[in-house]
Amino acid sequence: MVSVINTVDTSHEDMIHDAQMDYYGTRLATCSSDRTVKIFDVRNGGQILVADLRGHEGPVWQVAWAHPMYGNILASCSYDRKVIVWKEENGSWDKMYEYTGHESSVNSVCWGPYDFGLILACGSSDGAISLLTFTGEQQWDVKKISNAHTIGCNAVSWAPAVVPGSLVDQPSGQKPNYVKRFVSGGCDNLVKLWKEEDGQWKEDQKLEAHSDWVRDVGWAPSIGLPTSTIASCSQVRSQPFDLALTRDIVVLLFEAYFQHTVCFNQLNLFRN
Repeated sequence: MVSVINTVDTSHEDMIHDAQMDYYGTRLATCSSDRTVKIFDVRNGGQILVADLRGHEGPVWQVAWAHPMYGNILASCSYDRKVIVWKEENGSWDKMYEYTGHESSVNSVCWGPYDFGLILACGSSDGAISLLTFTGEQQWDVKKISNAHTIGCNAVSWAPAVVPGSLVDQPSGQKPNYVKRFVSGGCDNLVKLWKEEDGQWKEDQKLEAHSDWVRDVGWAPSIGLPTSTIASCSQVRSQPFDLALTRDIVVLLFEAYFQHTVCFNQLNLFRN
């Protein structure tokens, strides 16, 4: 039996597309078709509006919190083709960076593991995926995977920094092996795995299991065990659950009528 802990009246003027808690579970960020991003303090069952962020010129699809070791930082993406990185300093939220390198709607943003620095993956309807890395002094390095998905990219999700099995097989005294990887899903019905090699992003695997657009993907947290787990969902009515094993990747496939999102926490998988 699930009980409601708290209800937040966001006062958004249109449909809410995403809602994300911060690392500590004390702040809630929401975004809407009303073109705004809102941040609420929800400690002790409260709902205090902390910030009403206005900078987008179209519906805002998704928000993502960065790891708190870099400060209070939030990314948002929109139909207006923009990605905005917001940062709180001295109690005030302002734009830290605005990226306008896509030619169509930006549908998904996801921060990489803190081990890699402040790095953001962005998936767009133009088919490209951008990787934005903060290099200091208000500068960002941009790398783009062109034509990552034909027709468009709907979702991106980072792999944990620790490679599967590295904590099990690692000799005593040696550091775990860290590799930058993420997964994406697109309108080409594909789930793709990407890996950075010699400073360049390359396609590592292509998973062909869905029969329609892949709406969302999620790479599960890892503690260094021998396998990784990825979930993906599509919008076509089919079998409600399937399981596939691809090398060291366990892939959970969900296909139901308009299955839009999947999300892992540290213990479980959520579908919506």
